[in-house]
Amino acid sequence: MSSEMIYGIHAVTALLETAPERFIEAWALKGREDDRLLPLLNLLRKYGVSIQFVQRKTLDDKAEGAIHQGIIARIKEGKKYEEADLWDLLDKQPHPFLLVLDGVTDPHNLGACLRSADAAGVHALIVPRDKSVSLNATARKVACGAAETVPFIQVTNLARTLRELKDRNVWVVGTAGETDDELFDAKLTGPLALVMGAEGSGLRRLTREHCDQLIRIPMAGAVSSLNVSVATGICLFEAVRQRR
Repeated sequence: MSSEMIYGIHAVTALLETAPERFIEAWALKGREDDRLLPLLNLLRKYGVSIQFVQRKTLDDKAEGAIHQGIIARIKEGKKYEEADLWDLLDKQPHPFLLVLDGVTDPHNLGACLRSADAAGVHALIVPRDKSVSLNATARKVACGAAETVPFIQVTNLARTLRELKDRNVWVVGTAGETDDELFDAKLTGPLALVMGAEGSGLRRLTREHCDQLIRIPMAGAVSSLNVSVATGICLFEAVRQRR
């Protein structure tokens, strides 16, 4: 049976509330039963999940040095979405709202983007299979439960996927600092795929070429760019404003 680790109070709680059957076992920090952790421990017990109370070093080793907040769980692997799932999703959504991350490699950024995507009502988050971050325990922790609600779809060829989205009448909008078109002037209603590039390098050439429109966030200060997760949140919620 394939399994994976998750850690952090929000991540463990969110999954426990939505899919308790996936839990195999849990480890908690020995001696810590404060107001933040105790409700989660009680919920784990309610669902019959075995809890081992261990020293901090054991948790640190299991989390490979990441911040675990005193709780780690081993769970059955969840559904892995494939490219075919994207087309099934589009068949069911007359006005799909998709987020595409091109070359984002930091799991903290992925987790933050997932959290914003969930809050904005995004139907799926798409990434290329190569040279891109995977959905690991760090991303799940930062996502605070959004990793369990937003389908995370890895595709083999991102340019081909964007082309097929366009063939299905999805408007593909990418972000680029050098374009003249600004975010707040763009039309973000209807079937939409918002494409965000990696911090620093931005969108790859082929990705840019497959966008229907390139837009930029107007910047008034001295900094030339924003963190990709911050920029993603701004763009997503401008789309939400227009789509309401």
